[in-house]
Amino acid sequence: MNRVPDDAERAHSSSVESCPSLRDVHSINPAQLVARIESYEGREKKGISDVRRTFCLFVTFDLLFITLLWIIELNVKGGIETTLKKEVLHYDYSSSYFDIFLLAVFRFKVLILAYAVCRLRHWWAIAFTTAVTSAFLLAKVIISQLFSQGAFGYVLPIISFILAWIETWFLDFKVLPQEAEEENRFLIAQDASERAALLHPGVFSDGQFYSPPESAAGN
Repeated sequence: MNRVPDDAERAHSSSVESCPSLRDVHSINPAQLVARIESYEGREKKGISDVRRTFCLFVTFDLLFITLLWIIELNVKGGIETTLKKEVLHYDYSSSYFDIFLLAVFRFKVLILAYAVCRLRHWWAIAFTTAVTSAFLLAKVIISQLFSQGAFGYVLPIISFILAWIETWFLDFKVLPQEAEEENRFLIAQDASERAALLHPGVFSDGQFYSPPESAAGN
């Protein structure tokens, strides 16, 4: 005689045990997922991430800083106009700083074209510019007579070398890993949003609720 109440009690306990799983399912908030996906899509529409923009600003700073040091060097040597003619029109590899300025222009053009215009997501462009910069500066320091020309013989090559390697470090350890992590988060959020859409169907409209037709008497 007690089988029916026992069965009812077991059914009730099983329904209670299933409540946490239902709560876990309904704890997913599709609105938050959609908002997160929209934020990632907004970043993609901007075309360039914040960390990549910072990298491009640093590349621009590299060019401007080397240019400033070169102009100061021209002034120190006896006037911009006179020294400019000597270093540009009568270029001498062993004593001119004009090639270090051109090296900064080369880095700026390649890196801005690769990482700002083409939005490259690989390190080969920065590796190329850093390798060219390092090889050229090492050869110039060994072959030329820059160290006999005062402080700028040390300052310009060393600063140009350091800035090139800082750009390499910043791209390889900051820009590319952070953008890859943001892309993975976007894919995870998009996948979770699709699952949430399956678990949380849309609200039924009034037209979807209807009453069955009346059955004939006696059926």
